[in-house]
Amino acid sequence: MTDQLALLQEMIELLVTERSSAPSSSPADAGLLSVWRGLVNTRPAQPVSATYLALEDRFLSWWNSRSVKTLADCQQVADQIYLYEGDVTQLVVSAIVNPANSELLGCFHANHLCLDNAIHTFSGVRLRLTCARLMAEQGRKEAVGQAKLTLAFHLPADRVIHTVGPFIPAGQAVSPIRASLLRQSYLACLALAKQEGLETIAFPCISTGQFGFPRQEAAQIALETVRNWLAETGSQMTIVFALYTEEDKQIYQELLTGE
Repeated sequence: MTDQLALLQEMIELLVTERSSAPSSSPADAGLLSVWRGLVNTRPAQPVSATYLALEDRFLSWWNSRSVKTLADCQQVADQIYLYEGDVTQLVVSAIVNPANSELLGCFHANHLCLDNAIHTFSGVRLRLTCARLMAEQGRKEAVGQAKLTLAFHLPADRVIHTVGPFIPAGQAVSPIRASLLRQSYLACLALAKQEGLETIAFPCISTGQFGFPRQEAAQIALETVRNWLAETGSQMTIVFALYTEEDKQIYQELLTGE
């Protein structure tokens, strides 16, 4: 562990030197991991030194190997459908889905607890650089309901599929258009995974949480969309629904098993 702390300290020193100061949301006494994460989160998508990348490679190779999970840690609830309760960044699958924002560059809020932040943090800075290149080539923000594929870099998954789900303003009901857009996000991810020959894909609860989509309605759309797609395409792909909250777990259990 001492070696890993030394790596973190070196990484922080390089990033702070580059930025000239640490972000105010990551105070010096917050702990090395928190300081490093805050610096990475707020760092623009700009070239980074080979020295830093070598240090980050060593640290994240260790960090992400500590508690990997496989399908054996998931609950099979139907043919080709599993539930996983926990951190999707620890899951060994062909691809995990990132509920991204329209910039597709990850979360820039230091130490924010959203999944977009965690995926970009623990995959390493190469992911933000890759997404920045994709967005520069596209020349516009990412539309809702589309999907893009990248490497997962240091995450246990092989790939990350990025999709922007619809946003529901507080107090508003889910309109047919927004329900259709959420459905399209799932379909776009599935189609891309099939196109790339991926065997397993893990979906978090797209558009819930920060994006405000009601959890019950989002789960119903997700399950209906996946089941219909599997039946219509005949795909043998394994689908994992990664559930981070107890509320999501209960909703999916009820919808899938009636219990």
